[in-house]
Amino acid sequence: MPEILIHATARSRTGSRPSRKGRAAGEIPAVVYGHGLDAAIPVAVDARALAAAMGTAAGTNALLDLEVDGKRHLAIAREFQRHPTRHTVLHVDFQVVRRDQQVAAEVPVVLVGEAVLVQHGDGLVDQQLFVLPVHALPNQIPNSIEVDVSGLTIGGAVRVGDVALPEGAVTDLDVSTPIVIGEPPRVAGSEAGAAVPAEGEVPPTGPASDGEGAGA
Repeated sequence: MPEILIHATARSRTGSRPSRKGRAAGEIPAVVYGHGLDAAIPVAVDARALAAAMGTAAGTNALLDLEVDGKRHLAIAREFQRHPTRHTVLHVDFQVVRRDQQVAAEVPVVLVGEAVLVQHGDGLVDQQLFVLPVHALPNQIPNSIEVDVSGLTIGGAVRVGDVALPEGAVTDLDVSTPIVIGEPPRVAGSEAGAAVPAEGEVPPTGPASDGEGAGA
């Protein structure tokens, strides 16, 4: 995974008012923490440069060459704070990492293939996991993990243990955890809520409509 250069400037002033002024000028307030740092460093990064870096195939797992006032750090964006309605980035945390130490990352799960047996049976492909937590070296974090659903059947599942992870990546999830399930057809309509009698059980009858009752 190639590193993406991002320039950052150390912030001498923190708090809501300086952060608002920085955002108005096109800068995103951030902090840098992790390997080799005694304390977190408040910085500001260009909003467009950050968006471009996060918009690559690696997404938020992009490996960054973060330059802070002339000093470079190998880093990964860890936590984003977003505006509740506009969803713009308000703040970001950068973690400094080492090339020879595994880091935790959440990798998007991408379904590939066509679940013919499920679709022909009017069933549904129900994706249970949209990201898979993994541990990998910073330069071995996969952009995505493909899950083949072409063999999925109604009532069947593709589980974590069925997926071959990219080289160097491991996950702590139990191998039995379902990633995708083939759901049976769902009954719709006004009769969907009607009670279905169990085998051998006589369905209840309603009152007679022609005036003939139990005493007739």
